[in-house]
Amino acid sequence: MARLSAPALSTSETHVFEDDIDQAKTKPIGPFSEEQLWVTYEIDRTLVEIKRAQYKRIALQFPDNMLCHAPRVCNALSHGSREQSLSPKDAQDPADVRPVEGQMYGMSITYERSKPKFYILGDTSYGSCCVDEIAAEHVDADVIVHYGRACLSPTTRLPVIHIFTVQPLPDSETIRQEAERTFADRSDKIILMADLPYQCYLHNIFNMLQSHGFLNLYETEVKHDPSSLLPNRTVPDEVSRQPCRLKDWHLLHVADPPDALLLTLSSRVASIHICNTSMSVTGLENLASLSTSRALNRRYALLTLVKTASTFGILINTLSVQNYLDIVGHVKEQILAAGKKSYQFVVGKVNAAKLANFSEIDAWVVIGCWESSLIDSKDIWKPIITPFELGLSLQEDQDRTWTGEWSSDYQRILTMEDTAAPRGKEEAYAGLAENKADSSSVEGDDSEPESSPPEFDLRSGRYVSGSRPMHFQPHRSQKSMADNALVRRSQSEITIMGGQLSPGADFLRNKRGWKGLGSDFDMSSEEPSTSIAEGRSGLARAYVNDRAH
Repeated sequence: MARLSAPALSTSETHVFEDDIDQAKTKPIGPFSEEQLWVTYEIDRTLVEIKRAQYKRIALQFPDNMLCHAPRVCNALSHGSREQSLSPKDAQDPADVRPVEGQMYGMSITYERSKPKFYILGDTSYGSCCVDEIAAEHVDADVIVHYGRACLSPTTRLPVIHIFTVQPLPDSETIRQEAERTFADRSDKIILMADLPYQCYLHNIFNMLQSHGFLNLYETEVKHDPSSLLPNRTVPDEVSRQPCRLKDWHLLHVADPPDALLLTLSSRVASIHICNTSMSVTGLENLASLSTSRALNRRYALLTLVKTASTFGILINTLSVQNYLDIVGHVKEQILAAGKKSYQFVVGKVNAAKLANFSEIDAWVVIGCWESSLIDSKDIWKPIITPFELGLSLQEDQDRTWTGEWSSDYQRILTMEDTAAPRGKEEAYAGLAENKADSSSVEGDDSEPESSPPEFDLRSGRYVSGSRPMHFQPHRSQKSMADNALVRRSQSEITIMGGQLSPGADFLRNKRGWKGLGSDFDMSSEEPSTSIAEGRSGLARAYVNDRAH
């Protein structure tokens, strides 16, 4: 049935995009006094770092819930870095100093350093935990001062000053009482770990618990290594020598950890206990057997769904984390070796509306930092997985083993000696190429390659056709093509790209077409079409069709 009205090409004025950001995690910080501001944002330490390295253009990156304090922090840094006297011999760069006063003969000249310039980065290109080098390069910054909790992923271009912003901690006595109820045996091995804004309280908690009879405590320290057994934290000496010994330790974490950290540590430590600082009454929760296990089950369910996907979208969710191009190439090779196709996308901050524009994509693989790679896809049309999960999903059914281990850090994948990669392209299609050679012995034969082994959806049991569209396609040699000056190309050769059958080219050749906006509007209706009229021409101050006054 033909439509009686033209299709809507825009949303209505009453439509409002809802922000899907967790408001509990982005609650604005309350008003600060001047003293609290200097302590929380570590103004003194920031000034020392800037003056020591003589940075001239400084980019200040704030998360959304701290933007209300950005102008005050910027003013405090600007006043703190006021001009100071400097002799010419102390200047490292002659262009960095300028004369202020003095005379030509016999008088010393006083020099002063040019004042640094500060820029506030109001909106991050990707997640707030990552350093936004893209926005900083817009102002040609020399350094980035990153505020708030961070993933501490290594950057590629600019140096970074991390200010974790100390947050208030509830009564530590409550932590002690809950620890005593949770760990009945005081000889249990306990690792103390805290979110970065609460790291400064960890030493006092360590001393308090040790004074109350806890014998085997280990206080972690911050280090910039997301690939560590405890991401970005040190580990006990015995664990450094034997990583398997980490399974003997219990983890006591102060403040809510990110979901990626919980899933990563769920199979590495004996148990995880959380000291929730967002509640009025602090309590310890054992998440190893509750929400974490359910989350792991959901991630494994995604693998059974992704297994039958034929087209992957490689979603680049960072342009700053080190070696992100290496993992992009690694993922592309994995997908191609499995006989599937992939496309690359850069969309900035990920949401359901953006990804819904690409209906041909069956599954997404996120390339980002170890925290932002874990995206809950319950509101998104197609599943989103990590490179680690991709390696599992592309394995054959008889080779895939789920051990409960999970990782979101792609640096570990790049450095692993024995990666769980699928079969190589040559091995996977050796039999297919042999069968194709037998069936196409006669020149000019346009028969299609034999199909791959059948695949079934493990959830529904249904047969899935076309799950491996990138067939190996041997074609005529260059010698045979050169022997004939005029030869008609076969239909299959039109869709050959680099020796591989291109499903995209075949789809464009046979099915896809474009007739223009509003092509589904019934032009035979009685409503007359709009007539075409010539518009105004000339300059705005005196159009050609305006009357002269």
